[in-house]
Amino acid sequence: MPQENPLRRVVLTVVGSVLLLAGVALLVLPGPGLLLVLAGLITLAETFPTLERYIEPVRRRALKAAEDSVATPPRIAGSVLAGLALIGAGIVWGVVPQVPLAGWSTGASLILSGLALLGLLHYSHRHVRGGGARAE
Repeated sequence: MPQENPLRRVVLTVVGSVLLLAGVALLVLPGPGLLLVLAGLITLAETFPTLERYIEPVRRRALKAAEDSVATPPRIAGSVLAGLALIGAGIVWGVVPQVPLAGWSTGASLILSGLALLGLLHYSHRHVRGGGARAE
């Protein structure tokens, strides 16, 4: 194995860890958390090859969850509303000083969560409706 760049290793570890942690948080919050868990695992497996064995089972579950998230118009509408609500809440937290933990650090986190939810929902919709999902 050729000598790996230590900076690349650190960056992959940090990015993979952030994706994995965000995915775990989205498992209980509104959003397609399994897709982020999958992205985190794939990124971390670049540095830690022993994690590769977890990728395929998570990939199957993530694609199934993505398919379920866009299965009906009410589910799509609910997910879009949740994403827009997160963005709106982020703006409120950034602008209104009377809310608990007010400020743009909290607001930006909420806005990014809403954007991530909408982006992953868009991905799920294109993947499923575009015929990209594999039959398992």
